[in-house]
Amino acid sequence: MRTRIPFVVLAVAFACTFATAPAYARARVFVASYGNDSNPCTFGSPCRNFQQAVDAVDAGGEVTAIDSAGFGPITITKAVTITSPDGVEAGIVPTAGAAIINNAGASDAVVLRGLTLNGAGVGANGILFNSGGSLTVTNCVVQNFEAEGISIQLETSTTVYFVIINTLISNSRLYGIEYHAANFSKATGVIDHVVVTGGQNGIALNGGELTNGSATDVAISNSVVSNNSIEGIFAGNGSVLTASIDNTTVNGNGTGIHVAAPATVRLSRSVIQGNGTGTVNNTNPANTFYSYGNNLIASNGTDFGGTPLNTTDTLH
Repeated sequence: MRTRIPFVVLAVAFACTFATAPAYARARVFVASYGNDSNPCTFGSPCRNFQQAVDAVDAGGEVTAIDSAGFGPITITKAVTITSPDGVEAGIVPTAGAAIINNAGASDAVVLRGLTLNGAGVGANGILFNSGGSLTVTNCVVQNFEAEGISIQLETSTTVYFVIINTLISNSRLYGIEYHAANFSKATGVIDHVVVTGGQNGIALNGGELTNGSATDVAISNSVVSNNSIEGIFAGNGSVLTASIDNTTVNGNGTGIHVAAPATVRLSRSVIQGNGTGTVNNTNPANTFYSYGNNLIASNGTDFGGTPLNTTDTLH
């Protein structure tokens, strides 16, 4: 036998559900081409611009683009995920400055997924990371910026983890990816399945003032660094800056890979060809640019510059 629930009880239950829904919805908000920034940023009433949605979402929440459009530049000050699903092009075209500025807190995680950032020859930076606990960039396109595509600038004592994966960075005039660290900062980075092309410099790992307990370790793998007029990959100026380059093609650059003292770099299973100079090793006298002997370094204008690569490391 079924028990009948009085209509008034059902009505009160539905009213409570709808009354509490917006509070829960703040953990996930939406933008759309037809949205309005006076809306509550729900799926049914989305906002128009990323900035409004980022301001509205709870710390640690998610901002999702419903359809393809340009959603405006963003300044991030908290943990957040900004994403678009497959088939949706969520674009950001800044009129000046950066498409995305990250000024998050020391423990905040920022995730950028499926975004298309276009400087249009006017914007300075695609992603400018000034502070935060971690940065994850995946399945993004970053192109046509006047300074850097992705710039990680650690100017204060901090510990950071960054991941850049499955991303195209093209035609950024100065640097595709630039990392610069200050005293007492520590970072671990992953650059994987990334293409960096068409600028003056591809990937620059600049230890800068890395002393006094600082440490940086970056792994570059399964990537292509191509057609950069000055340098493909640079690592240097940090006594505790270490990097590995594995299964990566570096071709068509002014210099393929340049390592400067006192950084330590290990090169494995990679192809360095068609550059003006294949590799430049300026880590003498310590000689900390290591090759595992399983790389193809050939067909460059000059294959080796500076000190010969250190091949004392062997495969086991």
